Amino acid sequence: MSLKEQVYSVLVVSASEKLNQALPEIFSVPVFSPVQFVSNVSAAKRAIAERDFDMVIVNSPLPDDSGLRFAIDTVSGYQTVVLFLARTEQYAQSFDQLAEHGVFLIQKPTSKSSFELASGWLISARERIRKTEKKTLSIEEKMNEIRLVNRAKWLLISELKMTEPDAHRYIEKQAMDRCVPKRQIAEEIIKTYS
Repeated sequence: MSLKEQVYSVLVVSASEKLNQALPEIFSVPVFSPVQFVSNVSAAKRAIAERDFDMVIVNSPLPDDSGLRFAIDTVSGYQTVVLFLARTEQYAQSFDQLAEHGVFLIQKPTSKSSFELASGWLISARERIRKTEKKTLSIEEKMNEIRLVNRAKWLLISELKMTEPDAHRYIEKQAMDRCVPKRQIAEEIIKTYS
């Protein structure tokens, strides 16, 4: 899928009506959909527990919290990117706490062009996470296949009294002769001898 076809879900955590009315112009459909608005950290935690978001925007301070801990927890615990908006007087302290966790930070007040620039950062960061997710999934699948093949080898060793190299060769040869993945051969062996 090309980047132009990609759609990003956004959670906006903001109690500011002015910002909430301005953001849909910047984070517009079809690139950003759905865009969900909540006004406090408690509602944001519920929203993020109910579904995954590609991006989260936190407009600090919020009625029930500064939003710092929520931003850190979100970027650490979920496959999402976070943009944090901090007042001028809180910017330096917020930066010190958030930067090491990979949270993007913008100083308020801000302009439309700054938000457009930030939306590009968020897209780039989300795409990097997406690629990492695919690599991780591929590695996990490969590890599962190795575990399955090893289990099948040990069944051949215990049931047919093969040596480990012979069991390994047997699985590989069966997979090559039948033009199927080793995983399929291993599953058949496990089904037969378990």
